[in-house]
Order: sequence, then C-alpha cells, then structure tokens
Amino acid sequence: MGIKLMKDRHLIVIGGGAAGFFCAVNAARMDSELKVTILEKGNKVLSKVKVSGGGRCNVTHSCGSIDEGIACYPRGKHFLRKAFHGFFIQDTVRWFEDRGVPLKTESDGRIFPQSNSSQSIIDCLVRELNKYEVKLEFQADIKLVEVRGILNEKRFRIVAADGRSWDADHVQLATGGMTKAGGPDWLRSMGHEVIPPVPSLFTFNIPSHPITDLMGISLPTEVSLTGTKLREVGPLLITHWGLSGPVVLRLSAWGARELNACNYRFGLTVNFLPGQHESGLREWIRAQRISMTSTRISASNPFHLPSRLWDHLLRNSGITDAIRWDSLTSVQERNLILTLCRYEFKADGKTTFKEEFVTAGGIALAGIEPHTMQSRKVPGLYFGGEVIDVDGITGGYNFQHAWTSGWLAARHITGQG
Repeated sequence: MGIKLMKDRHLIVIGGGAAGFFCAVNAARMDSELKVTILEKGNKVLSKVKVSGGGRCNVTHSCGSIDEGIACYPRGKHFLRKAFHGFFIQDTVRWFEDRGVPLKTESDGRIFPQSNSSQSIIDCLVRELNKYEVKLEFQADIKLVEVRGILNEKRFRIVAADGRSWDADHVQLATGGMTKAGGPDWLRSMGHEVIPPVPSLFTFNIPSHPITDLMGISLPTEVSLTGTKLREVGPLLITHWGLSGPVVLRLSAWGARELNACNYRFGLTVNFLPGQHESGLREWIRAQRISMTSTRISASNPFHLPSRLWDHLLRNSGITDAIRWDSLTSVQERNLILTLCRYEFKADGKTTFKEEFVTAGGIALAGIEPHTMQSRKVPGLYFGGEVIDVDGITGGYNFQHAWTSGWLAARHITGQG
C-alpha cells in the first residue's frame, strides 16, 4: 500500500454556496496537492441552489453573446465583460453535462437540469466534493481573517466565533450578500471598500388593494415605475399581498437603489395590454361600440383577459354588468382605457421572493481583478458570487456569475490561469 502524501498548500473557502462550492471542487480537481476546506456559517450548504427556480435550479440563461448576457446585470457589466471571457454560459453547461447532469433550455432562455430538480445540481457538486476530498466544516462563523507576516509559513489565519482557527495559503470569500453596510472590520482593514448592500429581486406590496382578491392570476404585462425611466415587459403575478412575477422582480433589480431610497413607497403603472396604448384603444373601443352594439361589455371580454381580472377592470372603470357597448359613456370609455393600459398603484413595502432574493452592493469592483477574482489589495485573497458588487435580474444570471467567479478563482489559485 502506498503512502498517502500530506497536502502542503491550503485553500480555505468561506461560504458553502454556489460560488464557494464551485471554487473549492474545481481547485481540488485542478491541483491534487492542494488541500481545500469549505467553512460554512450555518448547518447546510447550497441553500439558494435548492430553492432556485421553484426547486428546479435555474442554472444559467441562454445568451447569444457576452454583450447580450451582461445587459441583464444592473450592476457589474464592465467587470463581467472581462470575467465572462474566461468562463461563460456554454462552459457552465458543458461542466455539468460532463458530470452526468444533462440540461435543457426553455422557451424563455432559462436553463434547468432535465430532471427538473435542483437536487441533481446539488448531488453533482457534492459528488465532486467527495471525489476530490474537499473538507466541509459547519457552524464556522468567521470573525477574523488575518494576513500574517512574511516569516509565517501560511499567509492567512482564519478565526471563528467559537475559537476554532485555520491557517491557509489562499482564501476565497464567498459568503453571499452582506448584511453589514461596511462589511466585516477585517476586510475594511485590508483596504477594501464595501458598497452598502440593499435588497434586490423582491415583490411589491400593495396593501388593502382590491386587486389582491385576484391572487393567482398571471398574465403578460408592461410595468413602469413612476418618476423613472424604468420599464419592463413580462409575466405579472397577482398575489395576496400585491404584485410579483418576473416583470416585477426585474424592475426590483434595476430600481434596487431608487426603491430603497424611498423606503419602498412608490408608484407604478401596469399596462394589461402590452403594446397597446391610449390612442389605439380609443379607436378600437369606438369600433366595438358600432359592431357590438347590444352586447354587454362584461360578457364580451374582447382582449381575452382572465375573466376575474376583466370583471375587476370593468368595476374599476365604473362599468356595471348591465352596460352595453352602445351605452358606454365618454367618461366610462376614458376610465376603461386608462384602467387597461395605465392602471396606477401605490406600493408600500416589499416582500422577499421565496429565498431567491439577492443584494445589490458588496465588495467594490475596483479592488478585484476580474480575470482572476483576486484582491488587488491582498495577494492570495479571492472573492466569489454575491459578496461582490455584481447582481443580475432573475433568470439564472446570478448563478452564472457564481459559477464564473468560482471557476476563475480556482484556476488562478492552482496556477492554471
């Protein structure tokens, strides 16, 4: 029996999410002489992978080019343009499929495992962790990362709240979105600026509005935020607390800082007939009054909207069940047009979208090398995923950033790039 050699160099990954796992398993695979340890604050790993995409895991998003991809990141475009040249969507797909996880691209571009289960992605990453002997330690609440003097054999000392400590040659910080505005003291002492974190990917609360009685209805819409140029087209979901769905989540990402600044009290306008506007609707309704003279408006539903929504929009326009097209007054016509294409709401508060929310903010990009994810301030210190001031809209973009940043760090740590 051969003697198992001790691994001299040590990589500590702080954080057991997508970016941390991807860095750890790839670094261990690329360098068999590298010892790799993941330190997780809690008692479970890959939590967001588990819940993403309704439990299916939205691994990434199909894009025709890097330019098309970076257009879906409200913050970090220029940084990602450089990073994505090193590891992009096709690399992610190939990585998982090479390890026995076939993926599929849905009509809207989102990419999922063919199994429709996030457990396929988790199992794949855990298999890699076991295959390459990556150590995983739980309940490791890190309070200090210290850069040691040049006479010390190991460059870093990592200390947890319970007194445990580790020595490392390389450290990757992949702890997810920061909750403390300035970041940990030890990180600031190294010269890194932390952009104040604010929530992104959340839903809009519309308290006590009668539209919440229509919870469960989903349909394509165009939604804009009052007083801004922010506008998105996509599926809207009515919930018991307000408005959700992809169109709202995308707006929450693009408007993350503006909405935080107004304490999540803001106006928004919904066009339930995306592509239609006032002038066109006015002409169409007048034609209806001629061709559908004796038909009750409530019975016609000419736009094929969900019936409960159509009834609500009519009531909001002051149109009762008995009113026919030929008896529609000019005031009711005007109200119906505005209700259909410019329905105004007042939001008051936000709600977390399941557990998929992200934060806008994190470690300032000026302090990170985009081709390697290494700190420009402290050699040997790397960053990954949401802890960096990069965030994308919903649809798999945040996971792509996690895979990319983890891969690039692993490659540089192991001398592959």
